[in-house]
Amino acid sequence: MDIDFSLVLLVLVVLTGAVALFDRMVNAEPRRQAVAKLKAVQQPPSEALAQAIAVAEQEPIVVEYAKSFFPVLLIVLVLRSFLVEPFQIPSGSMIPTLEVGDFILVNKYTYGLRLPVVGTKIVEINEPKRGEVMVFIPPHDSRYFIKRVVGLPGDTIRYEDKVLYINDERVQSQPIDQVEIEMPNGMMQSGILLTETLGEVAHETQIMNAPSRDGGRTVWVVPEGHYFMMGDNRDNSADSRVWGAVPEQNIVGKAFAVWMHKEPGWTLPTFRRNGLIL
Repeated sequence: MDIDFSLVLLVLVVLTGAVALFDRMVNAEPRRQAVAKLKAVQQPPSEALAQAIAVAEQEPIVVEYAKSFFPVLLIVLVLRSFLVEPFQIPSGSMIPTLEVGDFILVNKYTYGLRLPVVGTKIVEINEPKRGEVMVFIPPHDSRYFIKRVVGLPGDTIRYEDKVLYINDERVQSQPIDQVEIEMPNGMMQSGILLTETLGEVAHETQIMNAPSRDGGRTVWVVPEGHYFMMGDNRDNSADSRVWGAVPEQNIVGKAFAVWMHKEPGWTLPTFRRNGLIL
């Protein structure tokens, strides 16, 4: 079962904040009065009196933890919700740009500030641009996905014989090298590594040498308020060609950097792939 960390974090912030606030409004004054009475006792200072005062001043353990964790959790919630959130790449649909095990950073404010958990936009900033790598919630799933923005609202997208067209114009691409592409079943297929230019972004994609065998739909019109997403690993990516365009309200943020990489299993993380995402 996937855990919604943002929801868990929000609940923890609310709970710790409520405990701290309740203690301040209800219990703090009685504690202060009890300490004042003990300090007003007319007797020489003693160890017993000092211990009694310490006990009277002592906050319940739950309150201590709540007050300690609340500011830390609140800062993390604000950072994750409005500034930068980390993600790990779970699949190979964005190879060669992103590999399985890459840890990436996602800018949460580029496309507008949104409320945590519900995702409602509260401040308009920028709109997604063609060629950017975006994290979003697809229309068929509640998990976060990451793909590249290919189609903007109103665009006509055509993908035939492994060639991409936008509004009837062929997208510029250039073969770089021959590569071996790993299939979902673990088998290897020969393929081609290409450079592709979408908007102002030049990036790498890969396709298999084998001809396409799906024979399905090849043309899509992007509805208003939606974005057409595709993986850079074109023959091994379930994307908008399968489950449709992504509504604007499902946008999470723009992926902008790889900060760490870790191979599956008991391996140490490395920083060999650190860099900006193109």
